[in-house]
Amino acid sequence: MSNTLGASPWQKAWQRLRTNKAAMLSLILLVMISLVCIFGGWLSPWELDDIDWDNMATAPSSQHFFGTDANGRDLFVRTLQGGQVSLMVGLLATAVSFIIGILYGATAGYLGGKTDAVMMRLVDVLYALPFMFFVILLTVYFGRSIWLIFIAIGAVEWLTMARIVRGQTLSIKSRAYVDAAIIGGASSFTIIRKHIIPNTLGAVIVFATLTVPQVILFESFLSFLGLGVQEPMTSWEVLIAEGAAQMESSSWMLLFPAGFLAVTLFCLNFLGDGLRDALDPKDQ
Repeated sequence: MSNTLGASPWQKAWQRLRTNKAAMLSLILLVMISLVCIFGGWLSPWELDDIDWDNMATAPSSQHFFGTDANGRDLFVRTLQGGQVSLMVGLLATAVSFIIGILYGATAGYLGGKTDAVMMRLVDVLYALPFMFFVILLTVYFGRSIWLIFIAIGAVEWLTMARIVRGQTLSIKSRAYVDAAIIGGASSFTIIRKHIIPNTLGAVIVFATLTVPQVILFESFLSFLGLGVQEPMTSWEVLIAEGAAQMESSSWMLLFPAGFLAVTLFCLNFLGDGLRDALDPKDQ
């Protein structure tokens, strides 16, 4: 009891999160998966594109922990490399949408009036544009690149983030501390930076956590269409697409990357649910 009396809202939220076993287990698993993907490749003598000519599409063994693919490449190394790419796409694209959405939504919600109307109508127009058409245009003009994926997905995901932040801002800007800041002569920029954005972070962090798996699935969709990650790089989604074609004869090619992806998505969703409960203002 004494530990919570002088605690900040964020400390109280962390204490509530720690009591959520599913969320904490998910967080631990996510950290372990990330560390394995980053450092696990050192356990194998094989490089990403090394070909074992004597073992084409062979089952898991002491020589190849996850077996090999149809081209004789070590699936263990490729799965871990694919995890790095998939997690990087999910985190960076979400970070892009996080930054743009917060700034845009907070500005629109706080300024209100015609400015808010124009800014949000622009969001509606962008929502109406076909996502795949946008990606194909970027691919034609800039070529296939992993950075293109960040731009394409981030350019779509920030729209929902902006709407959420705007809704939060509309309720926050009527609070007493915002009125006090206005009376004290604070500029709109200062109020947005010091009072609006910090108080929207609870809902935004929860949404960002749930956005990461959605972004990973977006990348999966693009990779299945041949618009995602290109050789020599790989991702879990690319490996799943390759494994699906060999599922009947070489099931391990599908099971290992699909298993990593499924566990990661489950953990992200459980963590998002835990954060939602921990940051719920009704509990504070």
